[in-house]
Amino acid sequence: MAPPAPSVQEATIHSNYGEKYADVNWDELGFSLTPTDYMFEMKCFQGEEFSQGNLIPYGKIELSPAAAILNYGQGLFEGLKAYRREDGHIVLFRPEQNAMRMKMGAERMCMTSPSVEQFIDAVKQTVLANKRWVPPPGKGSLYIRPLLMGSGSILGVAPAPEYTFLVYTSPVGNYYKGIGTPINLIVEDKLHRATPGGAGGVKTIANYSPVLQALTQAKSKGFSDVLFLDAKTGQNIEEVSACNIFIVKDKIISTPATLGTILPGVTRKSIIDIALDFGFQVEERVIPVEELMDADEVFCTGTAVVVNPVGSVTYQGIRVEYKTGVEAVSQKLCAMLTGIQTGRIEDNMGWTVEID
Repeated sequence: MAPPAPSVQEATIHSNYGEKYADVNWDELGFSLTPTDYMFEMKCFQGEEFSQGNLIPYGKIELSPAAAILNYGQGLFEGLKAYRREDGHIVLFRPEQNAMRMKMGAERMCMTSPSVEQFIDAVKQTVLANKRWVPPPGKGSLYIRPLLMGSGSILGVAPAPEYTFLVYTSPVGNYYKGIGTPINLIVEDKLHRATPGGAGGVKTIANYSPVLQALTQAKSKGFSDVLFLDAKTGQNIEEVSACNIFIVKDKIISTPATLGTILPGVTRKSIIDIALDFGFQVEERVIPVEELMDADEVFCTGTAVVVNPVGSVTYQGIRVEYKTGVEAVSQKLCAMLTGIQTGRIEDNMGWTVEID
């Protein structure tokens, strides 16, 4: 059990002068929950603004059975990471992007959200309080999960009377097995992840459980993940279950446009900027599934997966394989992105935020 939550200043001192690393086998770190010491909590009532939050020991939370998040799925989450550089400093990667995306999602879901400044400050406090859980350089990262939920009790369908903002963390390794190991996707042509006019373009909790049936079936057949098509025509690619997708054809990089049914990923945005900086032509547009099957290369992006090559795609029984390896475009983009995140490459983009 964690000790009583320290103040921010005490948390920083404890992290700086206490045990450097938690007792974790960093070489076998996967993408699963490893509870850390502290989490951050902040509450407000509907119609008010969030004010001062607090660090508390990581543990269970108390909710009414009538809480809006339990009954009506009124909740949002974000995902970002903290990295320990070779010089020992800890950095965040573009936290303001996650903060702004949560505000956008909160507006869609009729929720009160923390300000960008409150969001970033809460993330910083939580990471510093759990500093010993940030993996050594090259061994992984500290995954940060901000969660905004309608915690107030309500029986009828309406916005919750109270909101809770939580931030917790977990050290993680690779989302898929093996660093840069190509994954095998299957295209789902019956079930859909999002519909026009819905909430597919925001990171609401309700977007994720609907993919589980297709994902479970795909994994039972030996596939790594599922690629969903648009619900309107069933002809255009949209998203993998928890990440964005890109195709490469004749050195042109294309990704589905975010038109309300696709989440505007922070890693997606960063890879587009890096690709443009490298001189690639990048297109955000509608991509028919036939173009996917004719691509030279395919890769996925996301906070959890980072940049992961796709080795094959199966659609209606037809399997197509793609270029992977050190000469692949995705490898070049991934090397630049992770180099910036971990400090191996100078951050000329201004994306990283040093917090310790």
